[in-house]
Amino acid sequence: MTADFNVYMEIVGTVVDIVGVVVIVLGIILATIRAVAQAPPPGLDWYAAYRRRLGRAILLGLELLVAGDIIRTVAVKPTLQNMAVLAAIVVIRTFLSFSLELEINGRWPWQSKTQESK
Repeated sequence: MTADFNVYMEIVGTVVDIVGVVVIVLGIILATIRAVAQAPPPGLDWYAAYRRRLGRAILLGLELLVAGDIIRTVAVKPTLQNMAVLAAIVVIRTFLSFSLELEINGRWPWQSKTQESK
């Protein structure tokens, strides 16, 4: 039964990873199509609107990739070495997510919208 569970969790983790990559790729395609076909939102230039849309797709994809890594590491192979590798991956991806959030919204994720004007 444990072997079946591990196989299923490996499959689930891989599917979540694939969905994360698909989200990023589709986000790039859709952002590019919207940038070419539509005018940017009011108050943003073309480049800023394009970067914002790309950033959102990458953020969502990164979240899914982290989820896939967590599923595979914790459910399938919870060794100390795998947990250390997972921790490093999560730290790197979290840093990337925070950086993208700052680029997209001009504030850190933990800052409220009212703090941004101070």
